[in-house]
Amino acid sequence: MILTLVFIFLFGLIIGSFLNCLTWRLYKEETILGRSYCPKCRVNINWYDNIPVLSFLFLKRKCRSCHSKISWQYPLVEIITAVLFVLVFYFNFSHDFSIINLFYDLFLVSLLIIIFVFDWRWFLIPTQVLFFGGLIFFFINIFLGFSIWFLLLNMIIGVSFFFLQYFLTRRKGIGEGDIWLGGFLGLAFPIFGHFALLIFLTYIIGGLVSIILIIFGLKKIGSKLPLGIFLSASALISIFWADKLVSWYLGLVLG
Repeated sequence: MILTLVFIFLFGLIIGSFLNCLTWRLYKEETILGRSYCPKCRVNINWYDNIPVLSFLFLKRKCRSCHSKISWQYPLVEIITAVLFVLVFYFNFSHDFSIINLFYDLFLVSLLIIIFVFDWRWFLIPTQVLFFGGLIFFFINIFLGFSIWFLLLNMIIGVSFFFLQYFLTRRKGIGEGDIWLGGFLGLAFPIFGHFALLIFLTYIIGGLVSIILIIFGLKKIGSKLPLGIFLSASALISIFWADKLVSWYLGLVLG
């Protein structure tokens, strides 16, 4: 089991490196094909300078060609992806293990990381990721036995909830991309209780983070924060603990 988890961790590091590259190329609207390059000098990166985490350490956080600083985003995304992949595998292995459920969760984690980084850095939601991922989850959930109409209803609820907020705040509360993210999450979390929990957690986490940032003077009241990062974080929590949190909440309410 230990060797398997080590393999999953190393695999997660590689996927994390790919997600870093994919996120940047989506933002620059470039093809995902071709070798990695330095964003500053655009010189191609050699394979030995592109080893997850290790190359960052060996190069002392500097590009070999132009010596510009390498963002901490790269090793952090690689490590976080690897840790989440291990958790996903262990979680699935401890429950009713199936290849399709494992793929589902790993794929969802990967997309959520892209969405988180994208919204954190540029206050944008990569809608092409949402449409592609939503389509994949739609067909997988049909295969898993969910009704087409139920899935569409869940998607519509997600879109409508955030569109209403978008409309009522006159486009100041959230961005258009968050509306489509709501529809994507409705498809990715077809159990309505899990989806409702995700939205609830989003505003709890977002509220707490906002209060902390205001207290420490990092943000002012009324400052805009990217909702996508809180939706992504809440979705990650829901992957692992949705059942327990929903059961705990219902027990608290119903006594």
